[in-house]
Amino acid sequence: MPQKPPPPGQFSLLYFASAATFTRKASECLPAPLSVPDLFKHLEKTYPGIGETVLTSCLLTINLEYVEVDGEEWETATMTTIKEGDEVAIIPPLLSPDSA
Repeated sequence: MPQKPPPPGQFSLLYFASAATFTRKASECLPAPLSVPDLFKHLEKTYPGIGETVLTSCLLTINLEYVEVDGEEWETATMTTIKEGDEVAIIPPLLSPDSA
């Protein structure tokens, strides 16, 4: 089912796998504009522990394009700005049975 557009002045944030489990949400809308470091700081404040548990190893997309996020340096990640109407996804790494 397609994601409905966010309300005016906001962007959609989609959570997958352990990010969805951690937040207990599949998605939410947040105010735009917002830089990637500010998004991660907001998420850490809203969901204490998500930084170390999920964000340090996640992939991030904005409108289906991967954004550089430097592992444990997520607080100083790229200064890409998330704009109104964007779709952002937090995608934790997938573990294969061999890596567990």
